[in-house]
Amino acid sequence: MLKEFREFAMKGNVVDLAVGVVIGVAFGAIVNSLVGDIIMPLIGAVTGGLDFSNYFVPLAKSVTATNLADAKKQGAVLAYGSFITLTLNFIIIAFVLFIVVRLMNQLKRKEAAAPAAPAKPTREEELLTEIRDLLKKS
Repeated sequence: MLKEFREFAMKGNVVDLAVGVVIGVAFGAIVNSLVGDIIMPLIGAVTGGLDFSNYFVPLAKSVTATNLADAKKQGAVLAYGSFITLTLNFIIIAFVLFIVVRLMNQLKRKEAAAPAAPAKPTREEELLTEIRDLLKKS
């Protein structure tokens, strides 16, 4: 059973999937940093300090806090600012993946459109060509 599991785990598809998941997680962290550390502060600077992450609507009367973390401790809140941030995050990821896939498809099309170099004639073909040329001369 251990041998069978090892064969399954070492198949190309499983290893490729594992590598894809790890790269996806790392890419997600990069995009989260891009959104949280670069894009959202720029939006905040343009809009006069607007910070989506703390936008919420209290759903309980006991919620009196002004920031989301404290409000969640006090009761139920509708954190629509987090939703806006995650939606923006998704749009950026989808756009970047679209660009990557588009570039890969363009490269594939260029490779398919480029004519392949003609194969070197075999020794038999070379001999037949020489015979043909000699027959033409005589």
